[in-house]
Amino acid sequence: MTTIRSPAVAGLFYPADEQQLRQDVQFLLEKADRHDLKPKALIVPHAGYQYSGAIAATAYASLRTAAANIQRVVLLGPAHRVAIHGLALPSADVFTTPLGDVNVDTDLVNAIAHLPQISISRAVHALEHSLEVQLPFLQSVLNEFTFLPLAIGMASAEEVAEVLDSLWGDEETLIVISSDLSHFLPYATAQHIDIQTVQSILQLQQPIASDHACGSIAINGLIIAAQKHGLIPHLLDLRNSGDTAGTRDQVVGYAAIAFGQGSNHGG
Repeated sequence: MTTIRSPAVAGLFYPADEQQLRQDVQFLLEKADRHDLKPKALIVPHAGYQYSGAIAATAYASLRTAAANIQRVVLLGPAHRVAIHGLALPSADVFTTPLGDVNVDTDLVNAIAHLPQISISRAVHALEHSLEVQLPFLQSVLNEFTFLPLAIGMASAEEVAEVLDSLWGDEETLIVISSDLSHFLPYATAQHIDIQTVQSILQLQQPIASDHACGSIAINGLIIAAQKHGLIPHLLDLRNSGDTAGTRDQVVGYAAIAFGQGSNHGG
């Protein structure tokens, strides 16, 4: 019997209506700057689409060339609602959004299920938005694909890197790290800190502090993996909520960063 994880933040972080959601995502993708890349990994934000959707779209638009080959997505995001040790897989077989169903990749589950930092938790995934908000973008830019959602709690960068290594695959596997940057700082302060954070990522220097990126553990793990596999980060977009839809007294930072082979145009 198939276990389904229903949308938790449709109508809150993004439209619950299928047609409206499809239109909104396509509009964001069409407006996004074009970058000629074939990313192996992306760092994307996970706020409501009115705040971070344009920045996320810049990352997903960079998949235009690679999309035809991508069949699997490894999706990592911080656990916001439930405290956990390590990384949690869902108990569900399918995640649904207004755009349809996405199957959890059982082969990828089996590839990491034996690792001590991996657990299975329905509760961790039930209300988690950091993973869910990425799915409509992935559904809009990719063809048929399966995915592996991992919610990260108290874990080390090395534990994340070990998981990524086990799931690395080839060009058929895309890695997506869901993370915002600084939270609730004045506009100018946030800009200054976010630029420093991004420079560290572009130079593959970790650790990134948890108050500088809510997905810092996953980012730090990706940096370790990127060094091992020879990936180069490229900055695609860097803005905050004060640039998109919010006031500037307290803002949240957002970056779109693509990791691929070749020269660094983002430094």
